[in-house]
Amino acid sequence: MNLLRKMTLAAVFGAFLPSRVLACAACYGKSSDPLAHGMNWGIFTLLAVVVTVLSSIAAFFIFIIRRGGS
Repeated sequence: MNLLRKMTLAAVFGAFLPSRVLACAACYGKSSDPLAHGMNWGIFTLLAVVVTVLSSIAAFFIFIIRRGGS
């Protein structure tokens, strides 16, 4: 059985058996759950990495612009 057929069957079973498909605590709205706190820390960590990389790129271009103007 190929992957597409397996995924289709999983979607059909998920649609007809909603009690078996449960959302995680973060998606369900329990913001005091440890899983939600972990997800929030993960988001903040990724945000910090993106801001650091973009700031480094901006600082590099500012350095090049200032050095080239002399």
